[in-house]
Formats: sequence, C-alpha cells, structure tokens
Amino acid sequence: MQNQQTTKSQNQQSPTAQNHTTTETKKQNQVTKAGFVALIGRPNAGKSSLLNSLSGEKLALVSHKANATRSTMHFIIPHTTKQGQNCQIVFIDTPGIHKREKLLNQFMLKSALKAMEECDICAFMCAFGDDLKHYEEFLDIYPQKHIIIVSKIDYASNEKLAKYLARFSPFSDRFYALIPISVKKSINLDNLLESICAHLPHSPALYDEDMLTTHTSRQIAKEAIREAIFSLCSDEIPYESEVEILSFVESLTNAQNTPKKAIPITHINARILVSKQSQKLIVVGKNGNSIKRISTYARHKIEEILAQKIFLHLSVIVRKEWAKSKKDLQRLGYNFDL
Repeated sequence: MQNQQTTKSQNQQSPTAQNHTTTETKKQNQVTKAGFVALIGRPNAGKSSLLNSLSGEKLALVSHKANATRSTMHFIIPHTTKQGQNCQIVFIDTPGIHKREKLLNQFMLKSALKAMEECDICAFMCAFGDDLKHYEEFLDIYPQKHIIIVSKIDYASNEKLAKYLARFSPFSDRFYALIPISVKKSINLDNLLESICAHLPHSPALYDEDMLTTHTSRQIAKEAIREAIFSLCSDEIPYESEVEILSFVESLTNAQNTPKKAIPITHINARILVSKQSQKLIVVGKNGNSIKRISTYARHKIEEILAQKIFLHLSVIVRKEWAKSKKDLQRLGYNFDL
C-alpha cells in the first residue's frame, strides 16, 4: 500500500472484479483503450455501491442518506472485452446532482458539472422507478450522447421493468445504450462495462494498472470517518459535520512478544467539525460512548482498505457555519478553483 494512492490490496477481490482482470498485473502497453467516465445521477441512485462492487473494495462512502458523496473520486477499473481488448475505465464518482443554496452544496454541484465537461463518456444513473424529470434535467445540461444506467432492479418484474425502460424511448437518439443493473445480484455489470468500452478512445493506460483509486490514504481515512458518522449518527449530524485530518504518520512498532519484529502502524489524528454545541454533545455521547463507536467503526474500515494497523484519535470541535465559509471549506480540501 502506497501512501499516495490505493492499490489492489491483499483483500480478496469480488467475483466481478476478478472476471475483469485476465492476469494479476497487466502491463500498461497491453491496454489499447482508456478514458474517463463521469457517473452522474440523483442522490441515492447507487453510484458508490456500483463502483465499490466493480473495484472489489469498499472505497466509496455508501449510505442510505442522500448526498453522502461530497467530492469526486476516481475508480480505476480494468476490463477485457469479449473481443479480447484490454481497457482501462476511470470512473469518476460525483456528488448527486441537486440544487441547494449552501456554499458546500454549490461546490458539490460544480464538481459534478466539471466531471461532465472533462469526461470521455458520461453515464447517467437513476434508480428503477425514478421520475424521468431528473433525466430530462440532465439532458438540459449535457447535450452529448451518453449511457443510461437503471439501477436497483433487484425485485422488479420483467413486465414492470420493460414498461419503465420504454419510458426512455422518446429520447433514444440521445443515448448510446440503456442498461438495467442490479449491484446486489450482479446483473448486467459485464454488459455495462462492455458498452462503456465500446465508446472509450484508443489510448494506453492512463494510470498504473495496480491502482484502484487516485485518492490518497489521508483522503480515504477522511471518508471512512465520514461514513462512520453517516452510519452511526442521527439524520442531522452527517450534513452538519465535516472531518479534518490533522496528522497522518506512518511508523514501525514492535509486535507483542516478538521484540525483533517491527510492524507498520499509521497514527491518524483527526477532528470532527460540527455547527452547534448540541451536535457536539451528540457526537461525543454520554461518557464518550458515541465518539468511541465512531472511532472503532472508522478504524476497522481504514485498516480493511489500507491493509495495515491503524491508531485513530478523534476529537470534536464546534465551528459555526463552516459549510458557508469559503476559507473553511478550502482548508478542508474543497478546491473552488475547479
């Protein structure tokens, strides 16, 4: 595991990821098509779940709460087509498209729009049963041809699914393909990758083929802590909170009973920002029980991804209206010069 990128770890890959790799490590000159694919959609469409499944690692924050993703994240997915062509798909996981007044929400929307402008292919993702008005709004801001992904078809009958897909017929000249998928049941994931590869530009690999994401270890740690907050705190807290990594130091420590054997350990010092004192009390919890649960959840998540021992120290501070302060947001890693 390198500090500045996430590579394929010792963790077992998902069956989907295994099927997409012909050898354990492919040489860059074997890749003949590569490109960026912006994954766009409404909050809770299932974008992060799809990318976690394709990569075989739980890298993206997944939550039943909307707007969990706040910034773009790159997933590097290899795929060998049925014709034997090696491709490298660089998915860009984007914040859900929505309109909000807060400065943070404006940044999230700007990030999604920038990804759409710079990608080679755009994939619009919606959940089965979603109102098509969201797709029509997407068409207003993205005139180029694209791919439509209809997710969460797990329990849809063939008849209901056919009727829903037929609703896209009036727009058939606007998209390359319309692909219904189920992440839970791994339905049509290969077909999705085949369709994407068909429209990728001819290019050598854009990244080292052992990489899973361009996110740094610090960024992954931040997202793991945010996921813990989304999973363990009430509805208000996740949207009113942010995580700042204060220090990230890798060192060696002696294993128990084996003084000559040193094992790597990463010491992470992070703090959670909230907007109100009452929120701080909730995050800390009685006798610190809540912050302990958040820390344990996040530590296990980070250790799973980075495949190394983690010592995590969390603190909580109140910073009123941090989400409305451009200076605060920039310090927290949100780049407004997109």
